[in-house]
Amino acid sequence: MNSIISIATTILGNEKAMGIYEIHEQSPNNLGFHRYQIIHVIRGDRIAEFRRDMGLARNFVKVRQLRIPSYMEHTVDELIALADELRYDQEQDESTLREIMGLHQK
Repeated sequence: MNSIISIATTILGNEKAMGIYEIHEQSPNNLGFHRYQIIHVIRGDRIAEFRRDMGLARNFVKVRQLRIPSYMEHTVDELIALADELRYDQEQDESTLREIMGLHQK
């Protein structure tokens, strides 16, 4: 059975979050793709989604899309700071992949 995610219209910086995502999606008015910062928090006993429109996706061409799970270990402010730090870090994925695969740069 599919479940519907509730909408959070406000979030607090010090509340725990399930995760943060920055992805490119079609805008609701179908005027092109936008980058959205999506934060999942708990409201009652359900996951709720807070979305922030970050602007046109074409302004983020060389910027990675992010998916950072937290599982209630980090606050909203901590996750936003982590996303801000990783958003433009193009080397992180490659070095992490190399480490996982046991490859070393020569």
